[in-house]
Amino acid sequence: MGVKSKRHKNIWVSEINDIIRGACGGFLFGIPLLYTMEVWWIGSLAKPPLLMFAIALTFIIVFLLNRTEGFRKRRHGNRPYEALTDTVEAIAIGVTCSAFILLLLQELTPETPLREVLGKITFESVPFTFGVALANQLLGDTRHGNAQGQKSYPTNKKNSHLYATFSDIGATVIGAIVIAFNIAPTDEIPMLAAAVPPAWLLAIMAASIVISYAIVFEAGFSDQQKRRQQQGIFQRPISETIASYLISLLAAAVMLWFFQKLTLSDPWTMWLNHTLLLGLPATIGGAAGRLAV
Repeated sequence: MGVKSKRHKNIWVSEINDIIRGACGGFLFGIPLLYTMEVWWIGSLAKPPLLMFAIALTFIIVFLLNRTEGFRKRRHGNRPYEALTDTVEAIAIGVTCSAFILLLLQELTPETPLREVLGKITFESVPFTFGVALANQLLGDTRHGNAQGQKSYPTNKKNSHLYATFSDIGATVIGAIVIAFNIAPTDEIPMLAAAVPPAWLLAIMAASIVISYAIVFEAGFSDQQKRRQQQGIFQRPISETIASYLISLLAAAVMLWFFQKLTLSDPWTMWLNHTLLLGLPATIGGAAGRLAV
């Protein structure tokens, strides 16, 4: 009875890990388009036949991706029926996470017409779902791997910690720039800042931190074991996540200033809401950057 219960528990743990990995792959791949107003407009104006075509095309492409790899790690590849179920689940993850971010950014509200809701979610979920299906191809699953190949640091403990810390900071900044640099000069951030209530920014902060933590420490992507063995000054999962979030926010603020979306004469509240909104994609990029070091 105990063995059966343990096996059942392991199945659920594995399923949750797969869902987390798929969702994180979606965030890495789909977050830039979630900040693109043209996609919002296309979705809000799309007619039902176009929506059905988008869903069908997404299903076919994701099914083919799942036949080769998918967001689950199977020893013997995906059989057709497994690829079919994985495709349905990948689309469900994409739709759910896209809807969550659109709600978070107040692009969807209780007052939004149902047709517009369906259009925006459908079009935004397409790249997100591709990211779910590509999670293993792009980043791999090393949850059960070993620590071989771990980078060596200087033997001196103090120098080792400093080296690892600066390595993390550099990777966070680079990742944040890669993801958020194309978003910073656009009009999406001012538009979103005008629509998002101040209290709602707390939810955006929480989502940024949780997604960053999941990408680095829970999704089972490449080098995850090495991340837990990193010797940086802030190297505890929570403290590293918070420190990296603050670095990503600083990078977001600098990018907004660089593109003259913020100036030194602007009020601090404007700096705060613009930075927190760009901080979400910047933090996701920073998390991806840390996986690479």
